[in-house]
Amino acid sequence: MATQTSKVSTNGKTGSKEVSVNDLSAQIELLKKDIADLTSSVGEFGKAKTAEAKSKAKKTVEDIAETGKEKALETQLQAEEFVRTQPATALGIAAGIGFLIGLVTARR
Repeated sequence: MATQTSKVSTNGKTGSKEVSVNDLSAQIELLKKDIADLTSSVGEFGKAKTAEAKSKAKKTVEDIAETGKEKALETQLQAEEFVRTQPATALGIAAGIGFLIGLVTARR
C-alpha cells in the first residue's frame, strides 16, 4: 500500500502525518457526494424560485386583466350616458367614424 508522509503545521507546531491512498480516495468520494448534494440543493432552490416567480407573474397578469375589464366597463357606461344625454351628437360622431372607416377600407 502506498503512503505519503506530509508535514502539517498547526498553531506553530510541526507534526508528521501519514496519508494513505485509501484515505484520499475516501475523501474524494465524500467530496463528490457533497458536490452532488449541493448541486441537487441548488436545483431545487432554482425550481422553487421559478415557481414563485411564475405565481407572482400570473397574479400580476390577473390583476391587470381585472383592471382592464373595469376600465372597459366604465368607458362603456360613459358612452351609454353620452348617447342618452346627446343623441344627435352621438349619431353624428358615429356617422363620421363610419365614413372614415369606409374611406380607409375602400378599394381603389
